[in-house]
Amino acid sequence: MIRRATPGLALLLMACAGKSQPAAPAPARARLPGLVSTDSLAAWQQRGPVLLLDVRTDVFAYLSGHLPGAEYLNTETIRASRAGIPTQLLEPEAYAALFSRLGVRMDQPVVIYSAGETHNIDATFLAWLLAGFGHPAVYVLNGGYFKWQLEQRPIARKYPRIPESRFPAGPFHPDAADLPQVQAALEAKTALLVDARPPDQYAGDAGAQMRRGHIPGAINHYWQSDLTREGFGYVWKDPETLGREYAAQGITPDRDIIAYCNSATEASHVHFTLRYLLGYPRVRVYVGSWTEWAEREELPVATGP
Repeated sequence: MIRRATPGLALLLMACAGKSQPAAPAPARARLPGLVSTDSLAAWQQRGPVLLLDVRTDVFAYLSGHLPGAEYLNTETIRASRAGIPTQLLEPEAYAALFSRLGVRMDQPVVIYSAGETHNIDATFLAWLLAGFGHPAVYVLNGGYFKWQLEQRPIARKYPRIPESRFPAGPFHPDAADLPQVQAALEAKTALLVDARPPDQYAGDAGAQMRRGHIPGAINHYWQSDLTREGFGYVWKDPETLGREYAAQGITPDRDIIAYCNSATEASHVHFTLRYLLGYPRVRVYVGSWTEWAEREELPVATGP
């Protein structure tokens, strides 16, 4: 089964929230990413070529076994420090060179998978990047490698030989927000901030950053709460359930939403759910996230639930 954005659900949620006017539609763009089930992916592989990207954290896990035909990409190779702030985006030309090396093409579907369980964030981050280039057919494997393996589907150790491509260096317009944009939105009260980190980090009881807590006014929606156990692994909840749970927190499709976490990966999961699965029209990821905000001592910090 493939899950796509459902604009009708977004309109329904606005009605439930008591909003009389729908949000302006997003600018015209390429087809949005979505989810693909293990059943659907297995069927696709029988019909034609699909580029598979394995983004599990540990390369030795890939060496031990991976989906047949999958190439390995560690997501930490697609970020680097900028002005001293870790985990910032690279230049479009750097991504174009990397994706060309992997053989990513605009005319071929790309399926990204991570370990599953607690590591969907690596897959959704890469999907967010590819969507920024307007790739028309990007999918995240629902349940990841863990679900595929436990269903006793084919596992390979052989490395694929995929020809290099000519991935375009632009245009590159990811759904992103920088620090000045976040500050401006907060000052003008035009955006809703969603903190995708675990509740203890949001409250200020845990965290590795220079200061603990959250951006004042942000709503905590832990990204793993979007998942549910199904059979052998964790998959996304159905869109209707997701929509109700977000709306119950006041996270509705009429709002301009900026998601953040520690380094944009967890926020990319919330972005994936809201923008791609629920069809929310205006969702961005604060790339610097809490790592940048906490380091700036002049910026305010809130603690507590």
